[in-house]
Amino acid sequence: MAKLEIYQIPVMRDNYVYLLHEVEAGLTAALDPAVHEPVLEALEQKGWTLTHILNTHHHNDHVGGNLALKEATGCTIIGARIDKYRIPGIDIEVDDGEHYALGNAVANVMAVPGHTDGHIVYWFEESDALFCGDTMFAMGCGKLSEGTADQLWGSLTKLMALPDETRIYCAHEYTQANGTFALSVEPGNQALVDRMKEVDAKRAQGISTVPSLLGEERKTNPFLRPDSGEIQQTIGLETDDTLSVFAEIRNRKDNFNAKNRQYFD
Repeated sequence: MAKLEIYQIPVMRDNYVYLLHEVEAGLTAALDPAVHEPVLEALEQKGWTLTHILNTHHHNDHVGGNLALKEATGCTIIGARIDKYRIPGIDIEVDDGEHYALGNAVANVMAVPGHTDGHIVYWFEESDALFCGDTMFAMGCGKLSEGTADQLWGSLTKLMALPDETRIYCAHEYTQANGTFALSVEPGNQALVDRMKEVDAKRAQGISTVPSLLGEERKTNPFLRPDSGEIQQTIGLETDDTLSVFAEIRNRKDNFNAKNRQYFD
C-alpha cells in the first residue's frame, strides 16, 4: 500500500479542504470540497489532476464544490450509501466496514453517526491519517445536527480505538475556541493548559492547528474524557455512566457557543 501526500487548503471562514495525492498511480482526491475555485487553484499550483472527491457528509460546507469540480475535471465522487440522495453528483456509494482504494492507498470506511445520520470517515492506516469531517475536532466534536448523544459517543469511541499516532484531519479550524471551552470544564489538566499555550501562539501567527494526533486528543479533548474525575466534578455529574457525562459536556458546549455567539461545530 502507498502513503498519501496531503495538502491542506484553507477556505471560507474556517473550513479546510484536503488534497490527497497518491504518487504511484498519479491520482488525487479532494476531501470535502466546500467550494471549487481554491481547489482548482491548488491543483494547478501542485501540478495534480483531480480524479476523485471523498465526502464525509452532506452539509453544504463539505459538498458545495462537488458539481463544479466534477464539471471541470470529470472526477468520481464517493460518499455514504445512506446519503446517496444528499451528496451532489455521487457516483460510488460506500458503507461501514468497506474499503475504498485511491490507487494503492486504501481507506477504511467507518460509519460515525451523530453529527449527521450518514456521516462517515476515511482512515488511511498506511498514512496514519483519519479524515473525520465534523465528527471529531481538535479538542472538540461535532454538534448533534441529526443524531443523538448516544450515537455520537459510540462513534467517538470507535475512533478512539485507532492508534495514538493517527493524525486527525478535521474539517474546521475550531481549536482555539474548543480549547477555551475545554479549560472551563477541566482547568486543572496540565496537558490541556500546555496545549492551549501552543495553540494560542500558532493562531497568533495564522498557523493551522490541524492535524492533531489522536494520542494528544485523548489527553486534552473533553469529549473523549467523560471518565475524567475533574470534568465530572466540574459539571456536577460524578458517575460511571460515561454516556450521561458526555451528553452533559455536549450540552454545555452548545450553551457555551450560544453565550459566546459562536455558532459552529
